[in-house]
Amino acid sequence: MTLAQRALERLQAWPDLIAGPASCGTGRALRSVRDEIVHFHSDRDVDLHLTHRAIQRFQYDLGGSSAIRMVPGSRWVTVHLDCDADVDLLLSLVSIALKAHQTRPPADLPSKCNFHRVTVLPRSTAAGEL
Repeated sequence: MTLAQRALERLQAWPDLIAGPASCGTGRALRSVRDEIVHFHSDRDVDLHLTHRAIQRFQYDLGGSSAIRMVPGSRWVTVHLDCDADVDLLLSLVSIALKAHQTRPPADLPSKCNFHRVTVLPRSTAAGEL
């Protein structure tokens, strides 16, 4: 079982999430009553839908993680799953996303996910180039 499959299985057990196809056309999605929250695009790459306010609040923490990739102006962050700690990070961020979407202002409309907008290099490759 891949890390993404393990994360998807754990999140499908959450009562606030419903599984279905991703609106971008690639992979599976989990959504709340209001919005799509997570897109599982591959065995390792997951897009997570946060609100503008949540990204601003956690910007430095998100930017400091080697598992997170952000696209300027996007309310989606890409989580690259390389280890069990990344799955735990994803689950924590999904919890934050659910809470953020419950209180999302109506003007904060959904945006397209980051699929094909982010290239994730393996950590060993990325670290070797520094």
